[in-house]
Amino acid sequence: MNAKKYMREALRLAEKAWGRTSPNPMVGAVIVKNDKVIGRGYHQRAGEAHAEINALKDAGEKTRGADIYVTLEPCSTFGKTPPCTQAIIDAGIKRVFVGSVDPNPAHAGKGLQVLEAAGIETVSGIEKEACDKLNEAFFKWITSKKPFVILKMAMTLDGKIATADGESKWITGPAARQRVQRLRKWCDAIMVGGETVRRDRPGLIVRDAGPDWRQPLKLIATLTMKDKDLLEYFPDGSARAVSPYSPREWHKLMHGLGRENITAVLIEGGGELAAAALNAGIVDKVEFHVAPKILGGKDSRSVIGGENPLSLDQAKYLRDYKLEIAGDDIIISGYIV
Repeated sequence: MNAKKYMREALRLAEKAWGRTSPNPMVGAVIVKNDKVIGRGYHQRAGEAHAEINALKDAGEKTRGADIYVTLEPCSTFGKTPPCTQAIIDAGIKRVFVGSVDPNPAHAGKGLQVLEAAGIETVSGIEKEACDKLNEAFFKWITSKKPFVILKMAMTLDGKIATADGESKWITGPAARQRVQRLRKWCDAIMVGGETVRRDRPGLIVRDAGPDWRQPLKLIATLTMKDKDLLEYFPDGSARAVSPYSPREWHKLMHGLGRENITAVLIEGGGELAAAALNAGIVDKVEFHVAPKILGGKDSRSVIGGENPLSLDQAKYLRDYKLEIAGDDIIISGYIV
């Protein structure tokens, strides 16, 4: 079906802005006339023109009677930019194909209603699953006011993240580490434990970004260090000490980050921090990078710490999980049930 083909192209366009649009969603748009693409556009950065506007500009004066395929329902209200629905109406677009409906309850479906009232045919749900997944962080944030949280851990085949004395570089290979860079690009904040900072002195930055890239906020989970202490490790003042060591504190922290327009948080360990986040119920998705190595050692550090469970019924289950290969390593990801 051509509708799916054009929506998949719109999705590819949207992904070109990976990590650059927060707290806005990634959106792509394709304009088609007589089964030929005449305009393409995507939302390139928060505060700048939306995907539909860029696609209409690309198409020029050929838009009358054309179709537009857009990964997210066009906006119908004034924000930092005028509503896209009016621009679509003024351009003489005949049909609008949408992937995801706006997740904001105050706006959901209203853009489509505005277009239909103007005599424009609308069709929603084209490649919906892929369009929803592209903006899962934005959807979580806009509906719950809390960021989407991914727990990423690198481990050996026997579930170890470091030797007994804390040596952990490098468990996984270059391909898996490059994947971590992509995750860091996607997130607004990275969280690690204080011990990880003291032992490894991680940079916690997006390494292959240009000088204009907005680096993620660094959140250091610690009971002993304050912001001034972190200046020893992050002299630019880019790190913040947090102490979320009860479920209530975790949820309070997430709500606070949401108010700061933090839509996505990447937790990178260690094991005790991972256990605390999981037990607090704030983790949406996990991504474990498993190296084909067996470390052994009863005192080697486990990927998930915390208190001993009393039964297997306390295990965390995943849904929609998948396995991928990155170099020599196996990537296992899925959503917490």
